[in-house]
Amino acid sequence: MSEAKIFEKWSTDDVEVHDIGLRGYINITPKYVPHTGGRHEHRRFMKSRVSIVERLINKMQNPGRNSGKKIKATNIVKLAFEIINLKTGQNPIQILVNAVENAAPREETTRISYGGIVYHQAVDVAPMRRVDLALRFITNAARKSTFSNQKTVEECLADELIAAANNETKSAAISKKEEKERIAVSVR
Repeated sequence: MSEAKIFEKWSTDDVEVHDIGLRGYINITPKYVPHTGGRHEHRRFMKSRVSIVERLINKMQNPGRNSGKKIKATNIVKLAFEIINLKTGQNPIQILVNAVENAAPREETTRISYGGIVYHQAVDVAPMRRVDLALRFITNAARKSTFSNQKTVEECLADELIAAANNETKSAAISKKEEKERIAVSVR
């Protein structure tokens, strides 16, 4: 029996999560089709068991044009993985994991009301929220860069993932993360 590969192409055997804090929250178990059908949504912290590829697909669905169109979002991610493989020659799952690790903010601010006055205070970010924010930053950056541009959303997503995986400042996800951390440092 052959081993399951994501999109029947990409193996997860050699994929590593380097960030120790995110190891339990970035799931890279191989599946033929990354589609759980929402079986995780009614139990707390179960989305950490959903494959990181499926979570990226789900983030590509909302909001706007692709909301609710899982097949369209799946095809976007599949083509973006093909482009990543052609550009870098590396496993696109590893590029995705590196991009999520690099784009995940470690610190942000929260509002605290004290005696009728609102203060901002720096707090550490929970690992699940770090992954959620990183995926949101990546998908929003891909969506924004395709607006008024000749590039397709697949090309923009591939470029954003590669830039975030390389920790480049031209990546909108990395700059968003740095902005959040800079604000947190200023209110500390």
